[in-house]
Amino acid sequence: MKNGYFLFAFLCSSFLFAQEGTNMKKVVTPPEKVKYAFEKEYPGKVPVWALEYVGDDNDEIRYEARYNVNATTKALAIYDDLGNLKAYELQIPLNKLPQRAQTYLKKNYLPNAIREIAVVVDYKNKTTYEVGIEKDSKFYDVQFDQNGGFDVIIQKD
Repeated sequence: MKNGYFLFAFLCSSFLFAQEGTNMKKVVTPPEKVKYAFEKEYPGKVPVWALEYVGDDNDEIRYEARYNVNATTKALAIYDDLGNLKAYELQIPLNKLPQRAQTYLKKNYLPNAIREIAVVVDYKNKTTYEVGIEKDSKFYDVQFDQNGGFDVIIQKD
């Protein structure tokens, strides 16, 4: 009987650990170089840091700083482990998208399918736009170039 309880407790705890999954991002404290680079670029902002592995073999570390620009706008700054800014993502309203992108969205999706809109600037200073869409209970990122031309749609997990 005692072994039965032990087995039951073991199985329950293993299910709890499995709930975290491999896709979940944990809140972390980044290296000083990364914190300094963020504070220099965005003084007075209070980020929530997360760690992500990227690259072909998931061998590159990225630190993600999520913070509020103001009461209604969120932003994300992504750094490598040396404190170099790799990308910046800023939440924007629909009317700030290029007209071509707005036209594409109106033609292909219902207005209530749009969940989030952001302008993204990468480390090469290339600007793109990402629109989060929910369709058939799945989430997609629709990406547009800097002029609002459709680029690609990617299903997110």
